[in-house]
Amino acid sequence: MHIQRASEDDWQEIAETFLAARRTMTYLNAGLHSDAETRLFIRRMVKRSEVWVAARDGEILGFAALEPGWLHHLYVGPSAHNAGAGSLLLAKAKEEMPRGFSLWTFQANLGARRFYERHGLTETRRTRGTDNEEGLPDILYEWRP
Repeated sequence: MHIQRASEDDWQEIAETFLAARRTMTYLNAGLHSDAETRLFIRRMVKRSEVWVAARDGEILGFAALEPGWLHHLYVGPSAHNAGAGSLLLAKAKEEMPRGFSLWTFQANLGARRFYERHGLTETRRTRGTDNEEGLPDILYEWRP
């Protein structure tokens, strides 16, 4: 497995990884966005953000979208969970943002919370979810070296 910068041509495979990962999050409102809307969102994100992918044998297993000071998305496809892709992507985020960064995750996403805490991120704030489109309680995490 290796990490590489995503190209604009990777957006479709990244979108499928995102959709597959979010389908496992049973606490999400599945009807919030259509798959077509989500694909368009991912296509725009890949063009605008610094996106890194974890790949093996030409297949994208996960991705991370970075903007200065923020890790906006870190998703790994369900078939690659617990295989190291998330750890590699998080290490890349730390390498690219050595002064630190913040990220949000849902309070209900216990796996993500354990993952981030295991990798040295600290919970700094909780909300009721009034500021996210899902309307779900969330947590702000920070990594400060």
